[in-house]
Amino acid sequence: MVIAPTASYDKLTAPSSGTAIRFENGLPVVPNDPIIPFIRGDGTGVDIWPATQRVLDAAVAKAYGGERRIEWFKVYAGDEACELYGTYQYLPQDTLTAIEEYGVAIKGPLTTPIGGGIRSLNVALRQIFDLYCCVRPCRYYEGTPSPHKRPQDLDVIVYRENTEDIYMGIEWAADDPVGIELIAYLNDTVIPANGKLKGRRIPEGSGIGIKPVSKFGTQRHVRKAIQRALQLEGAKRHVTLVHKGNIMKFTEGAFRDWGYELATTEFRDACVTERESWILGNLERNHGLSIEDNARLIEPGYDSLTPEKKEAVDDEVRGVLAAIGESHGYGKWKSLVLVDDRIADSIFQQIQTRPQEYSVLCTLNLNGDYVSDAAAAVVGGLGMAPGANIGDKAAIFEATHGTAPKHAGLDRINPGSVILSGVMMLEFMGWQEAADLITSGLSAAIANGEVTYDLARLMEPRVEPVSCSGFAEAVVRHFGG
Repeated sequence: MVIAPTASYDKLTAPSSGTAIRFENGLPVVPNDPIIPFIRGDGTGVDIWPATQRVLDAAVAKAYGGERRIEWFKVYAGDEACELYGTYQYLPQDTLTAIEEYGVAIKGPLTTPIGGGIRSLNVALRQIFDLYCCVRPCRYYEGTPSPHKRPQDLDVIVYRENTEDIYMGIEWAADDPVGIELIAYLNDTVIPANGKLKGRRIPEGSGIGIKPVSKFGTQRHVRKAIQRALQLEGAKRHVTLVHKGNIMKFTEGAFRDWGYELATTEFRDACVTERESWILGNLERNHGLSIEDNARLIEPGYDSLTPEKKEAVDDEVRGVLAAIGESHGYGKWKSLVLVDDRIADSIFQQIQTRPQEYSVLCTLNLNGDYVSDAAAAVVGGLGMAPGANIGDKAAIFEATHGTAPKHAGLDRINPGSVILSGVMMLEFMGWQEAADLITSGLSAAIANGEVTYDLARLMEPRVEPVSCSGFAEAVVRHFGG
């Protein structure tokens, strides 16, 4: 389809054919010839992007026989943008205009500028387009070297909130006059006004930051995680709210509570909480179970509680049975999305010791950063870790690793992260057939020992590495497994 571009650009020319992806109710409406802007990326992006585009184009061609195709639109960010637009022009308006116009984009790794200006190009893109969900699947591909004995047991999707928490960057240096004034106000007025904080004071010479967590931001993020879990089957229909609410009760604790609230209101017909499942399961195993005995089973130390606390647990059991006993009971809850929560530091341990128990991990910003990288390490590292940043009006798919400039131009780096991010993009677009071809091709290439140096050096027995472009060709050659 020939189109007339509606946006104007300073140094770019939009494709003369193709159609923009548009969003309705937060979901993409995808034509057969979408225009997709791509950012090549800095450093090894010069090698990774051509390999990725080769795989994506080949998969679309094979899956749809010419009925569908991607019209690629090269846009610029990072060091490459500065070469075209001038010094310090790391994120030119042309690029922002293209992403806004066409809705879905994909990019390689970008340099984080040193010194003033944008702190992080990745964070800037997320904030500019309100891409509030960072989505990081972590699954194992047979043959990938891993330090774990059973990496195949880990198959999780990390949903990391992107726009709030301390990553908003609202902070002051220790010698900032405004920060010093704020600390004085907090110490002399705000903290004393809260009786629970007693004699606490922020030490002089402190750098300080603000950690905002809102109900709106939490619930739109948790909504995406639950919607993803609804697309899964069996035990994978499971969302875990990951938090440090035991310490940060009014931010991380609120995230937990607001997540449960959303699950038990907007998704009441589709969700059951962990405690609700215990109550329903107890009654199914013993139809004559009393309210009090059910309460004993769900609350450790029930008999040692005060009468008031016992009554509160009893009321919880009564409330669950009255509200969802008929709709969710008799085993019906087992096919629904299970929503539970875990403390963040516990999850770090459990994704290594009991990974098979988890599916969708829904977190705030900082915890999600840690958890997603830790999970990626279990299944082979960031070289095999895709990522996406998704909002209601745009989505950007990206490499999760750095630019590795010392390897740039050597055709040796692993393109797996961007290729798998392309798989996520195809799935987001509803082009599942093309996505499945790439997944099977990549799996078969790794199982056959056709891997780049980073994986080849860790394999036992060791194999001769293929080039970056050679890995792409191996994936294409193995389409269909």
